[in-house]
Amino acid sequence: MQAANQIFFSLLALMLVGLYVSTITPSGYKKDKNLVYWQASILLRALAFIVWTVSPYLIGFSLTIANFCFLSSMVFLVLLFRSWHVEITRSNLIVATTFLLIFIFIYEVLRQSGADFAARTGFVSIPILILSIWEINELTRLLKKDQSFGLKVLMGIVLISLTVTFSVAVYGLINHTGGVSQLIQFDSTFILWGSLSAHLLIYIAVSSYLYQRLMKSELTARLGLERSSTENTQIKALLEEREGLISSLLIANKTAATGALSASIAHELNQPVAAISLNTEFIQRQLNEGQTDPNGLKEVITHIQQDNQRIAKIVSTLRDIFRQEEIRTSDVHLDELIEQTKSIIVPQARDLKINLKFDLNVNQSIPMNNNEISQVLINLLNNSIEALSNSSQSNKEINIHTRVFGNFVELKVSDNGPGIPDQLKASIFDLMKTNKKQGMGLGLWLCKHIIDRHQGRISYQQSALGGAEFLIQLPIECVET
Repeated sequence: MQAANQIFFSLLALMLVGLYVSTITPSGYKKDKNLVYWQASILLRALAFIVWTVSPYLIGFSLTIANFCFLSSMVFLVLLFRSWHVEITRSNLIVATTFLLIFIFIYEVLRQSGADFAARTGFVSIPILILSIWEINELTRLLKKDQSFGLKVLMGIVLISLTVTFSVAVYGLINHTGGVSQLIQFDSTFILWGSLSAHLLIYIAVSSYLYQRLMKSELTARLGLERSSTENTQIKALLEEREGLISSLLIANKTAATGALSASIAHELNQPVAAISLNTEFIQRQLNEGQTDPNGLKEVITHIQQDNQRIAKIVSTLRDIFRQEEIRTSDVHLDELIEQTKSIIVPQARDLKINLKFDLNVNQSIPMNNNEISQVLINLLNNSIEALSNSSQSNKEINIHTRVFGNFVELKVSDNGPGIPDQLKASIFDLMKTNKKQGMGLGLWLCKHIIDRHQGRISYQQSALGGAEFLIQLPIECVET
């Protein structure tokens, strides 16, 4: 009978070793962060069975080692159960370690003092009973959150194991006082094997439950990935819609500004067109009267050509500003860009008796999108002109100042108008924010959007003249757009 029982111990140990090996393969339970408790419990339980198998041929201290491994495996199993519903704290580990050391120390003292097998078995039954109750307590708390069938089966097996193990301990205390060799040989094989099998079933049930958790986790992760993919597609669509909206707003802003600028363009075109008309009438009158002075005609024709070129430049400037195209940068002189806008802004300001002062001090080119920065400049100047047109200020003035400051080129537009109301200062660059009765609240938001896209900055403060002042800083180094 001893040989059969030893073989049975060995088979249980081999089964547990196989179960341990499965936990370190790629198909194991690597996604569980508390896998270490599970692996340690399996390995220590297998080691306990192996030592018990060969204990009749070893020194007495081997029994202490076997009992220490067995109790340690139960402690790690308890920690595993606890980790499923709460975090394992340092205090939990300290309590478990202290528990093991105290009981093993007392066991070794009993063994060396000559205590008989019944006394030692009775003593070891105490921590086993405590740990079994602890296991049941942790599983009970987990069952409040997880009503899965696998966990209920595990709870049932733990209860059966507790009952059978307790029965074996009592039977051993009553009937076998001669030592461990007698326990291995005793004739109640059914009870002994039933107890050990119950312990093995606990590990099989835990393995099954962990696999169930793993599959559930993978299913959740897969559903999460699918949901994430759907959300990414929706986000991409929203971003594309946002870019389309911004593009449409740019066009809308240009369209809205066209009405305000058309009077200036018409005024500016009137002069060269009128000059061409007068020069044409002069030539026609000279021809009708038979007076054909070649030098005089040549001079008049030269004036007509100059006026034509002036008209073409005005139209070209307007087309460049309002043409929708892909964003691209080129090296542009900021001061030259401001000079080009004069043909649009100066006539309108002159009609409203607004004095424009230009203080341009940038003699180098910087990377920018010519059309977009022109739009920013015209928006800011139009805002100042509109503010001053409704102002009772007698000496209306707008200052345009540029300079190089560190790694930036600065453009400052200031006026002596009424400025921005205090309640709007914090949100003047927000979409749909405006203090105009007739306005969409797009102008300053688009200005900031364009400057941000150029990796620059735009800010507002009260002007030294008493009105509004906008400061734009554009980087001198090349930016990617």
